[in-house]
Amino acid sequence: MLVHGPRGLEVEPTWDAGWRAQLVDNLEILVHQLWQVGISEVFADGSFAEDKDHPNDIDGYFVCDLDYLASGRLQRDLNLLDPHKVRTWEPSSRQPYRGYPKKQLPMWHAYRVEMYPHVAGLSSGIVDQHGNELEFPAAFRRSRRDGRARGIIKPSQDVAP
Repeated sequence: MLVHGPRGLEVEPTWDAGWRAQLVDNLEILVHQLWQVGISEVFADGSFAEDKDHPNDIDGYFVCDLDYLASGRLQRDLNLLDPHKVRTWEPSSRQPYRGYPKKQLPMWHAYRVEMYPHVAGLSSGIVDQHGNELEFPAAFRRSRRDGRARGIIKPSQDVAP
C-alpha cells in the first residue's frame, strides 16, 4: 500500500509508485545496517507514511543505548557498513539541497532517508502545538501538515528477502 497507493494506480494516477519504491529500497539498506549492529527497534514515517503522492523522503528513528550513541561507536559501526559513510547527526554536517529551505544530513543526500537515534527519556527536538518537547515516538505519531494522529511503520526482520 505504501508503494502502490491506498486505492491503486488506476484510481490515483499521480501516485509516484516508482519513487516510493526507490525510497523503500533505500530505507531497506539503512534498516539492515541497523539490524547488523544489533538495533532491532526501527520505525519510519513522514509524508511517506501518509497519502502524499510524491513524498520528499522517509523520516525515521531507532531506539539505541545512550552509551553506544554517546561513545561514537554507533556512528563508527554504521559507517563501517555503509559505502557512503553518511552516518552522522552533527548539525554542522548538514548541507543545502537545491530548492529546499532546510539543510539536510549526509544520509538524506545519499538515500533520501533520515534515521535518527532515540534514547528513552531524551527529547527529539520536535515540539508539539503547545511548545512541549516530544520524544520520537510521540512526535512521529502526528502529522506535521495538519497535526492529525497517524501510524508509523516498523520494518520486520521476520520477512524473507
